[in-house]
Amino acid sequence: MTPEDISRLFVERANAGDAAGLAELYEPDAVLAYPPGSVTVGRDAIRAVCEQMLQRVPRFEVEESLPTIHHGDLALTSTRPSDNTGGRVQIVRRQPDGSWLRVIDRPETR
Repeated sequence: MTPEDISRLFVERANAGDAAGLAELYEPDAVLAYPPGSVTVGRDAIRAVCEQMLQRVPRFEVEESLPTIHHGDLALTSTRPSDNTGGRVQIVRRQPDGSWLRVIDRPETR
């Protein structure tokens, strides 16, 4: 898995209605800036927010990835949003098994 794979996996799991699978893309104490204007902390809280989001958003699309910036076991990923919300950025961290998980996620920047 690469840092860029997280966005694709997010879309796949969201379209499958898998809130628990979405939450597994985050570290246990990750921070999600969603819903807009809020901060959600921790995988359990993120799962609950994802459950609510999946009820409101019927379908997700894979978005164009912007260049990833790496620094050791950290990477900054971003996509150009198709819904004109300004931008999406995430900080992901390489895990001991070589996989990557989100640490900080800001899905809307406007």
